[in-house]
Amino acid sequence: MKISDLAKKVQAGDLKMHHFEQYFSVEDSIEKRQEIVSRITKSKLEKISDFSMSPKEAARKNCENMIGAIQVPVGVAGPLKINGEYARGRFFFPLATTEGCLVAGVNRGCRASMLSGGVKTVTKRRGITRAPVFKTTGIRESKKFAQWIEDNFEKIKSQVEKTDPHISLHKIKCWRVGRSVHVRFVFGTADAMGMNMAVVACDNVIKNLITKKTGIKCISVTGNMCSDKKPTAINFILGRGLSTWAEVIIKKKDVKKVLKVTPEEIVEVNTRKNLEGSALAGSYGFNAHFANIIAAMFIATGQDPAHVVEGSSGITSAELEKNGDLYFSVHLPSLIIGAVGGGTGLDTQKEALEILGVNVTKGNPGDNVMKLAEVITAAVLAGELSLLSALAANDLARAHVVYGRRKKYKT
Repeated sequence: MKISDLAKKVQAGDLKMHHFEQYFSVEDSIEKRQEIVSRITKSKLEKISDFSMSPKEAARKNCENMIGAIQVPVGVAGPLKINGEYARGRFFFPLATTEGCLVAGVNRGCRASMLSGGVKTVTKRRGITRAPVFKTTGIRESKKFAQWIEDNFEKIKSQVEKTDPHISLHKIKCWRVGRSVHVRFVFGTADAMGMNMAVVACDNVIKNLITKKTGIKCISVTGNMCSDKKPTAINFILGRGLSTWAEVIIKKKDVKKVLKVTPEEIVEVNTRKNLEGSALAGSYGFNAHFANIIAAMFIATGQDPAHVVEGSSGITSAELEKNGDLYFSVHLPSLIIGAVGGGTGLDTQKEALEILGVNVTKGNPGDNVMKLAEVITAAVLAGELSLLSALAANDLARAHVVYGRRKKYKT
């Protein structure tokens, strides 16, 4: 069939573009969608059509109706020595971004931290969560149902763990509101981010055990108590995915040498901006720009960019040591990442993970994602340190003009 005829059928609604793979190869399907979209919208897709990743891999599980790829520049910052529980050694950070000055900023934070021997990192597993909501006849049945869930944890756990060899059920907690019962499951998912595994496990245990035994109807497999891809107090307090911490102590002379300010000035900006300002705004993020570094690392390494929402909810700490040196730390309560699955299998994202030394074929299951978490957190610390020092020096505007616009800065 000619492209013109295919385009007419698509426009008329007689043919769905996601059905193309039923009739054509993956490569031909992508090419035909490119031609149809270009023809109908009168757009050129020369660059979108030119990509290096495997179309079979991307179209099979990462993107429906694929027509190509959008390129994002990737810069590298580092090296930074990380003295972590899982990440140990000198690391370079691949940062996919279109924001001029971001890579330069992280790089400067790395330089300052390296003068003090690098950063320390620790990580804690919190588990991925899914929270289906059930409907009862009233508050007494809600109480009875929640008690049944609590009493039958082992049966629920056994049913859950039949769905996938890499998933485990850690805990369940119920919240009751009138005729609704929100049941929050917490899962371990090894090196995977695990959201899809959690959905499948919940769906299976609801249909094959919970509803059968209780007669209580599940209204939705997610009732927002999870809470997925949203800034929430529950994730900020309890954590979700992985909770991480990083810290560094930088000598006063090195702060002045590299960051061009004093430790006292960084501490004051952090207190007045990140702590006071964020509190006044009612923010869940008591930091300067966690989201910037997390987004750049996520895009480079094949994470789900929407989980930047949880990752950006965190706290920056800055204190003066007795001798005048700077203590600097970041805490990320909910870092939702995977070292396998999702976009990590795409060719370019694989290469970015190779830069970080993340390889799921090596080490114990779950160790690679812990390593990746510590690396991302160290990069966040470096970026945060650099931005706060630029703000303290009243140098942010100049830096963005010079690095982001490649112009001379006029005051």
